[in-house]
Amino acid sequence: MPYTQDLVDELNVLVRYNLTTTQEGIKVHKTAEPSVIEATRRLYHKGLLTQEDGGYLTHLGREAAEQAQAVLSILKPA
Repeated sequence: MPYTQDLVDELNVLVRYNLTTTQEGIKVHKTAEPSVIEATRRLYHKGLLTQEDGGYLTHLGREAAEQAQAVLSILKPA
């Protein structure tokens, strides 16, 4: 199954999280791109985020963010 645009948008939200600390979350404002707002909302409903507008990563969210960031670091040009 190829990545859909919705999945890419969700991955882009996950890679914004700072994984060096659990004390830092993100806040997606209502003025953000609609695709970012919707991706964040979907991640919350999937149980990966603590708030519908971002917040902190849940345990599952942290695992997903670690994997998303690892894939990004492998695939991006050097």
